[in-house]
Amino acid sequence: MHHRTLNETPVTEVGLGCWQIGGGWGRPWDDATAQQIMRAAYGAGVRFFDTADVYGDGDAESERSVGRFLSGLTAEQRSSVFVATKLGRNGIYPDGYTRDSLRAATDASRERLGVDNLDLTQLHCVPHDELKKGDVFDWLREQRDAGLIARFGASVESCEEGLTCLKQEGLSSLQVIFNVFRQKPLDELLPQANEKGVSVIVRLPLASGLLTGKLTRETAFADGDHRHFNRDGAAFNVGETFAGLPYAKGLELSEAALTHFPAGVAAPQAALRWILDHDAVTVVIPGASSPGQAQSNAAASDLAPLGKTVHAGLATFYRDQVHAHIRGPY
Repeated sequence: MHHRTLNETPVTEVGLGCWQIGGGWGRPWDDATAQQIMRAAYGAGVRFFDTADVYGDGDAESERSVGRFLSGLTAEQRSSVFVATKLGRNGIYPDGYTRDSLRAATDASRERLGVDNLDLTQLHCVPHDELKKGDVFDWLREQRDAGLIARFGASVESCEEGLTCLKQEGLSSLQVIFNVFRQKPLDELLPQANEKGVSVIVRLPLASGLLTGKLTRETAFADGDHRHFNRDGAAFNVGETFAGLPYAKGLELSEAALTHFPAGVAAPQAALRWILDHDAVTVVIPGASSPGQAQSNAAASDLAPLGKTVHAGLATFYRDQVHAHIRGPY
């Protein structure tokens, strides 16, 4: 597993996105499975875990699971693990942003994770108007200076929001949707983040499974799975589901995208490698619903770069076939 640097701290370039391990994807929450997935990721070299206080149907079960995982590590093992969490949705969104509400959210995350100081907390898809006002960043700077958090960043929905965040002093990271189907960040956001020394964390790298090559028109999603109920943005930003593509169109485009990947390389690993080939990216955080998926995703770090021909083909593919179909803030 290769490492990159987040705010002068080495982190593994492949992490584990912990949305799924909190449950709420149409399956009952199962801490035993969550622990197996995290242990498998750790065993495969993953040392970066990304969670949020809202993962788990708003009950923060993901943070609790991560906290139990951390408690099972030795002090030496724990020192190599970097945990990123998020705040700003659970009981605060859309208009409850105050110094006290953010402090309470941080304290609750610290308790659930079993730590005195959060490695990284991120504003979780906060409304753009709040980002532009800037108060939320002032309050996070206060928390950093008080020793409650080591760093702060922002998880954003659009490039415009990301550019707003990059104006803030002390910002350590931006978390963005970036994959073969969502290449707009390459135009301006990633270069500016790289220039300012702000790390980029990439979520939804596999476009909710479209880029695994395993979904079909017959695939059935449980009622509680966002891939069922949020296909058109009924619950939250449509861009968080299938990269904002209509499902039928996404299936069609995924078949075309996979033809650009190198022969003999598993589609999910090739899709992750495409992201890692961009130097501005610090860490990619695919989710996993099984230990095997976590191990397979981690292996993308050891793949060779895809090469100029593959990247050129996928750039043309995105421009000519994908871009016009993307919905939601971008």
